[in-house]
Amino acid sequence: MNGEPEIVKNFLLKTLRLQGWEKKVDQFKLGEGVMPASFKVLHDAVRNTDTLMADFGESAIGRVAPVDSGFWWIILLRAYTKSTGDLSLSESDGCQKGMKLILTLCLSEGFDTFPTLLCADGCCMIDRRMGVYGYPIEIQALFFMALRCALSMLKQDTADDKAYVERVVKRLHALSYHMRSYFWLDFQQLNNIYRYKTEEYSHTAVNKFNVNPDSIPDWLFDFMPTRGGYFIGNVSPARMDFRWFALGNCVAILSSLATPEQSMAIMDLIEARWDELVGEMPLKISYPAIESHEWRIVTGCDPKNTRWSYHNGGSWP
Repeated sequence: MNGEPEIVKNFLLKTLRLQGWEKKVDQFKLGEGVMPASFKVLHDAVRNTDTLMADFGESAIGRVAPVDSGFWWIILLRAYTKSTGDLSLSESDGCQKGMKLILTLCLSEGFDTFPTLLCADGCCMIDRRMGVYGYPIEIQALFFMALRCALSMLKQDTADDKAYVERVVKRLHALSYHMRSYFWLDFQQLNNIYRYKTEEYSHTAVNKFNVNPDSIPDWLFDFMPTRGGYFIGNVSPARMDFRWFALGNCVAILSSLATPEQSMAIMDLIEARWDELVGEMPLKISYPAIESHEWRIVTGCDPKNTRWSYHNGGSWP
């Protein structure tokens, strides 16, 4: 809180009020629980008043609604509560409703067969096209952390409250199992994937996502140390994004999505590959950078995300 909890409290309340706005992008109404990606203050010099204008994706690059902002709001609310000891804010009707609206978007039933969240490119801190569509590690780690934070703050006064909490608990168990089983990569798992059979059917299949071993990039064999591991960028049908993403792995440690052994392995990987991931600069947001023909296809020739720049392997403080 940096000694200024009132600023944090006001931010939480202001963004909660923005959540209640009707959200439309090209005549299409967004989910009620979506939090703004950003907002700006418009000053009326004549009336001497300030007005908040929120962006729910209608002004963003690519016109993509933010998935992560709601999770960060829940995490910040928990941080405020822990830091100040003030339970009145998180227990207020407004904050309880706000949390439930955010989580309802994520816990709603649909066609998904995985507990992870299906997302579009540009829906998070990487807000430009970078090939993270599907089930990006950053969103899944934030989702897990937000669920844990919400679980500690949601009231259980009524039967409906208790049923809602039960849904959160079940999703946490399913999500943690899925991430630790299928997103985790270390030397042993890399060897297992390299020997995968394809076109397997039924519940006995080992290669459940039908990933072709030929899709393993050459750089990975040199990058993966014998000690160490990390959560890969994405797992979806016939696709594994083996890139390293710093934020997703760091949040996985902070939230205990990573087991103690996996947390240690992530730190071992960073130490073993210090020159590649850190070097003389802050930690790279992703590794390796995509370039040449792959850069053209994945980013759409984005001049801002050329190799080792911005989201494409750039160093962030």
